[in-house]
Amino acid sequence: MTWLVVGLGNPGDQYAATRHNVGQMVVDQLIRRHSIKLSSHKSRTDIAAYKLNNGEHSIIVAKSKSYMNETGGPIKALANFYSVEPENIIALHDELDIAFASIRSKVGGGDNGHNGLKSMTSAFNTSDYYRVRLGIGRPMGQQDPADFVLKVFSKVEQKDLAEFIQRGADVVESLITQGLERTQTAFNS
Repeated sequence: MTWLVVGLGNPGDQYAATRHNVGQMVVDQLIRRHSIKLSSHKSRTDIAAYKLNNGEHSIIVAKSKSYMNETGGPIKALANFYSVEPENIIALHDELDIAFASIRSKVGGGDNGHNGLKSMTSAFNTSDYYRVRLGIGRPMGQQDPADFVLKVFSKVEQKDLAEFIQRGADVVESLITQGLERTQTAFNS
């Protein structure tokens, strides 16, 4: 079975280390874990592939080259190219309403104002794809959430960031090999 794992984020070095790109950081962790390399795909994405469980699962990891609010088109083109249905897509994204370093997984639901999810749901005409919600917390005080997500993690958060990203990669592979219920029991915090 083929799975498409999409790290939502913005392209470019200026965004790479920001909270909004935490989903792409998890994709980067999967790439390191499996010693694979990204290559450019005609769908305006960078992709890499590997197998799990002795080849039982084929995984394509992807990072869109378009901005967050335009993610849906490239991901839909990639899914069409590999004949992957929404029920075999995992979107990794930052989540303001979950405490920093907490992770929750689910299928479907609203976009909660997240432009990447909004774009994907519009492109696929369904919200019934997996989400790995990577908690970044809410900004303190009066800071605009739109500004907050485009900032790098604080020095305090950076101490726990590597472990958080590692767990995000674990959640992805658990969803694929163990299913949603077992993954939620093991990782939802």
